[in-house]
Amino acid sequence: MSNIKFGTDGWRAVVGKDFNAENVKTVTKAIGKYVFDNFGINKKIIVGYDPRNLAFEFAEQTAIQLSGYGFEVLLSDKVLPTPVLAYSAKLLNACAVMFTASHNPPEYLGIKFIPDYAGPATSDITDELMSNLDTDFNIQGNGEVKKYDFAPDYFQHIENLIDIDAINSSIIFDGLYSASIGYFDKLLEKHDIKFDSLHMFHDVSFGGGMPEPKPKFLGELIEKVKSNKNAVGFANDGDADRFGVINEHGEYVSPNEIIAILLMHLKKHKNYSGCLVKTVGASLLLNKIAEKLGVEVVETAVGFKHVGEAMRKFNPIIGGEESGGLSIQGHIPEKDGILANLLILEAMAIEKKSLVELQKDLYDFAGCKFYNDRIDKHLDNFDEVKPVLEEYKNKNSIGEFKVSKIDTKDGVKLYFDDNQSWILVRPSGTEPLLRIYFESGSLESLEKLKKSVSSL
Repeated sequence: MSNIKFGTDGWRAVVGKDFNAENVKTVTKAIGKYVFDNFGINKKIIVGYDPRNLAFEFAEQTAIQLSGYGFEVLLSDKVLPTPVLAYSAKLLNACAVMFTASHNPPEYLGIKFIPDYAGPATSDITDELMSNLDTDFNIQGNGEVKKYDFAPDYFQHIENLIDIDAINSSIIFDGLYSASIGYFDKLLEKHDIKFDSLHMFHDVSFGGGMPEPKPKFLGELIEKVKSNKNAVGFANDGDADRFGVINEHGEYVSPNEIIAILLMHLKKHKNYSGCLVKTVGASLLLNKIAEKLGVEVVETAVGFKHVGEAMRKFNPIIGGEESGGLSIQGHIPEKDGILANLLILEAMAIEKKSLVELQKDLYDFAGCKFYNDRIDKHLDNFDEVKPVLEEYKNKNSIGEFKVSKIDTKDGVKLYFDDNQSWILVRPSGTEPLLRIYFESGSLESLEKLKKSVSSL
């Protein structure tokens, strides 16, 4: 067996190297044993795939293998987004296997296991999957594989959640060669909403770029928005669970801002009640907005599997993370980029305002702004990680910034006594790397903080 490890959201590797037929067979066996041990042979399993190279072929291999154990397997009849498969797991009371590498480079592929609660597998589940890799599972049965269209039920559910007919914005959709093609655009078309588009076909190399909806990969979308008066731009990552939004000025709107705007929208216009779930790496802007709305904040470790777990426990108004994932009450505990796009359009329609105006309203309501950045620090080996974290845990100050509080739920987060600045130092789960997050109430303070950390 090669090096197979389930990270924060499944197992990913380079196709033709670690991601090969034998390793996929081993992971499928581990999943089959998990489902059999926890639910029995009558538990339905559904299988989907994004547009990546060999994703369909591996999905079909897994579907056939699982049916050979005796499971009834529904295999998607076309490329589909992760949130569509996740919703279907909840609807059909099934476990799901999704072939995707999300926003990773094109040469990667991966497997996400989604239990019947429709969110990312929690650590206890992935630990069991890992232990199953080296365990025999030799049952044989007469299950079958059926092709299945998961889109109609998802569309109906989204139409119940969102007033799509109210949407009247000038929209530009960058398909980004991703799995959202055939889903976000089809929902707009179904409701006679006109939009302009680009990159509207599936490409295993993602146009030579990255399937990640961040500004450096959205250059064409940004230019197209700038050249179309009052247009707003949308994109999703490879499996459409993350979102990227461009406002009418051609500016990227951060996930922190999107989550905050939607929290206000859901509370004010849709009468949602409950808490806000956010990660420890998300902005204090969310805390400020939640406080003014009288909404409690539940903070988790970084990674949507932690957000999803908290969503199942607390049923919040909205749950989100700084890397571009969110979901809402009444949906699923899995991030959904298509839902995020439509919610923003709904908020604009109900407020009768542009996205730029919603951003202004957000900061007027908050009464302040926050600025963020992140630096990745590569180390020579994993042995260096723990001493660095211990060093930060014992710091009383960073430059002129005095530590007022320390949080260790995920790495080490230092809050400073100006009540608007913090840093988070947390290890990557897959390589000897520290991710260092920064936030402050001014660009000047942010740069000072970064400079102080760099000099350590």
